[in-house]
Amino acid sequence: MSVILGTDGYRYEVSDDWAKLPPGMEFNADVAAVGVDKNDNVYAFNRGKHPMCVFDRDGNFLRSWGEGIFVRPHGVHMAPDDTIWLTDDGDHTVRHCTRDGKVLLTIGIPGKPAPYMSGEPFHRCTHTALSPQCDYLYISDGYGNSRVHKYTPDGKLVTSWGEPGTDPGQFNIAHNICCDPEGWVYVADRENHRVQVFDGNGKYETQWNNMHRPSGLYMETGTRNPRFFIGEIGPDMAVNIDLPNCGPRVSIYTSKGELLARLGHPHAGLSPGQFISPHGLAVDSRGDIYVGEVSFTNWGRRVRAKGEQLPPDLRSLQKLVKVS
Repeated sequence: MSVILGTDGYRYEVSDDWAKLPPGMEFNADVAAVGVDKNDNVYAFNRGKHPMCVFDRDGNFLRSWGEGIFVRPHGVHMAPDDTIWLTDDGDHTVRHCTRDGKVLLTIGIPGKPAPYMSGEPFHRCTHTALSPQCDYLYISDGYGNSRVHKYTPDGKLVTSWGEPGTDPGQFNIAHNICCDPEGWVYVADRENHRVQVFDGNGKYETQWNNMHRPSGLYMETGTRNPRFFIGEIGPDMAVNIDLPNCGPRVSIYTSKGELLARLGHPHAGLSPGQFISPHGLAVDSRGDIYVGEVSFTNWGRRVRAKGEQLPPDLRSLQKLVKVS
C-alpha cells in the first residue's frame, strides 16, 4: 500500500526507492543536496564515491561526475542557463559547473579555510543563490562563519553581512540561501530555528519562526509569489531526540512566511513517510519533491545519543510524487 503525506491540496505519494543506481554504485552515503534542470533531470550531490549522480525523472541513472574534485558536497543551485553552482564545505569552495561536470569557475582557495568566525570567505560555506537578473551570487558561509557574501558571478566579492548570535541579522549556522524574483534574500538560520529575510544588500527585513533546525531551503521558480519548501532536520540531543512533532519533516510556506503544509511523521524513522534528515530539496515541473537526506550523519547522532546500531542501507534520497 502506498504512503500518502499531507492534506488539503498538498498530498504526496512517497517513492523512496525511486533512484535506480547501477550495481556497485549505491549511494551508501549522505545526499546533501538535490537539483532539477529544465528537462526534469535530477542531480543528487552526495558524499559517496561518485559525488554527482544524475537521473531522469523516472529515476533512471544517466551519468555521474565530480570524482576527485569534491571533498564534502553540501549545496546545489541550478542557474537559469542550466549551469550548476556547487558548494563544498569540506573544501571551502564554490564551483560553477556545466551539467556534465566541467568546472567553469572556482571561488575560494581549495582546502584553505579562512580563520574561524573571521567573517572572511570562506570557512565551510554551505549554499549559493543567484539574484533575479543573475548579476549577483549570494553565498551562505555557515559552519565556520556566520556570514552571507555577495559576489559578482565572475568571482569578485561585493559585500558581506552577518555575525554570530541570535539577534536579527545574526546567524547560528547560515545553512542555506535563496533569492526571490523581487531580490529578497532568504537565509535558513539553522540553529536559530528560523528563516531570515534581507534585501539584496543585507538589510534585515523579517524572519519566519516556528520551525526546527531548517536545513533544506528550496524556492519554486516561474512564479512571482513562489512557495518555499523547507527541510527541518529535527532534534538530535539525547534528551529530545524522540520528541514528536519537531521534525524531521518537509514544510511548505508562502513567500510571506505563512505555513501551508507539513509533510512527514511525528518521529524520525526508516519507514516510507518518515524522514531522517531532509537536508536538501528540489521540486520539478510537475510539483514532485526530491528530498536528499544526510542519513548517515544524522542516524550516527542517534547511535551516539541512544547507543543504537547503525542500520544497513540507510535511505538517502526520496521522491514525493504530487497527487492531484
